[in-house]
Amino acid sequence: MEKGIFIRDELIAQAAISAEQLAEWEQLKLIKPLGVADDGQPFYSDSTVQRIEQINSLVQVGYDIREVQKIIKKIGLPHSAQVGKQSDSGQYLTVGDLAEKVGVSPRTIKHWEDKGIIDAELRSQGGFRLYPENYVYICKLVQDLQLFGYTLEQIKLIADAYRELLAMQNNSALYARSDTEVKLEAMRNEIDLLDKRISQFREGMQRWEDLLKKKRKEINQLAQQNKKRTVAKADND
Repeated sequence: MEKGIFIRDELIAQAAISAEQLAEWEQLKLIKPLGVADDGQPFYSDSTVQRIEQINSLVQVGYDIREVQKIIKKIGLPHSAQVGKQSDSGQYLTVGDLAEKVGVSPRTIKHWEDKGIIDAELRSQGGFRLYPENYVYICKLVQDLQLFGYTLEQIKLIADAYRELLAMQNNSALYARSDTEVKLEAMRNEIDLLDKRISQFREGMQRWEDLLKKKRKEINQLAQQNKKRTVAKADND
């Protein structure tokens, strides 16, 4: 699910504070990142901007930042106890980080996203995209399907079905009973088809493994024969 996020420079610009202020407030634990990307760059949520605005409102009426810290510890921020509440920190990957871990180019990741196969979970105002760590596994599955002969269009359909299954698991009443039966049956058929392809692929791999083993042995035998012939020719000379 796409959410509004800000990397550090975007947050500073959006909240109209200085880098020094942000660093000080983070040191005082008034502000903390929503998470950190794999390259170490922190990112922040929309609620961080709201929290900064509330802190600023206290500063503007004459409170010292240390006094603001005491107020927050005792009674929280004014107006809403939920606004500014920070989520647990998580580890996310940039496009480049994800591409490196999967073993593809960043352009490939963006292409898969353009096709609707994957989608960044977090996206900043400036278009900075972040993906959870488990997207490495998801992208590996995409590569597997390509090896099984699936086109990107077919993989997109599988990705859509998977997302739809998750939605149905979260809300069993999402569709009418008859529609749910049809969709579940289609998913079962797709699983059976993929299972058949995997079996064929596994059998093909075994054939090639046996063939390569046999041909490697034959090549080694020829190499030994050629070596003996070279030695024999040298002795005759």
